[in-house]
Amino acid sequence: MTMPLPQPTGSALNRSRTTATAARVLRQLRHDPRTVALMLIVPCLMLFLLRYVFDGSPRIFDSIGASLLGIFPLITMFLVTSIATLRERTSGTLERLLAMPLGKGDLIAGYALAFGSVAIIQSALATGLAVWFLGLDVTGSAWLLLLVALLDALLGTALGLFVSAFAASEFQAVQFMPAVIFPQLLLCGLFTPRSAMHPALEAISDVLPMSYAVDAMNEVLRHTEMTATFVRDVLVVAGCALLVLGLGAATLRRRTV
Repeated sequence: MTMPLPQPTGSALNRSRTTATAARVLRQLRHDPRTVALMLIVPCLMLFLLRYVFDGSPRIFDSIGASLLGIFPLITMFLVTSIATLRERTSGTLERLLAMPLGKGDLIAGYALAFGSVAIIQSALATGLAVWFLGLDVTGSAWLLLLVALLDALLGTALGLFVSAFAASEFQAVQFMPAVIFPQLLLCGLFTPRSAMHPALEAISDVLPMSYAVDAMNEVLRHTEMTATFVRDVLVVAGCALLVLGLGAATLRRRTV
């Protein structure tokens, strides 16, 4: 015999429930040093290696370093968030939480707030390392680089929350990376200008959020002032993150026992 689980009252976000969820996730992260190292140290390490791979050609680092400053946080946050959320799904933690008076929006917002807090630290470390230690030469403000890097990390968080609903194991969660991240990496304009691609691929790249993240980084790289194109790109990345978070909330299913 099945009994319906109690439903939360109200559809609006509850601030106390959201912050309580975020605090619980942050406590779990604090006891998982390997995950913290993956989120905070690996992007910095990748930028450090990249700088000295092109030690004899610093202009190459300048041309692609800004783009990768946004891509590396997106990839790491995608991996960590998808695996961490899947772990809670498979362990039954999410099902128990949803049996409480906790809305789907509260739960997703709590996860986003927790991982977003880590993303702020991650983006600040990577941007500071690239600009002030590795000598990344950008025409615009380093604060704009930080803004785009943060939005990219939040987008990676949102994508990780979303795809975790479609994986049955941590291995399957990792397998989503070639399907979700790699096509964007190839088509974002990092390796060749998007205008030089086959028209069909260029059209696909026009709807991928990573393309706008790379374009925004390139705007900071080339212009001293904030441009209209930069504002458009930032709004697209932020809008995609919010959209995917909404889709992530829709994938949370309440089960019966």
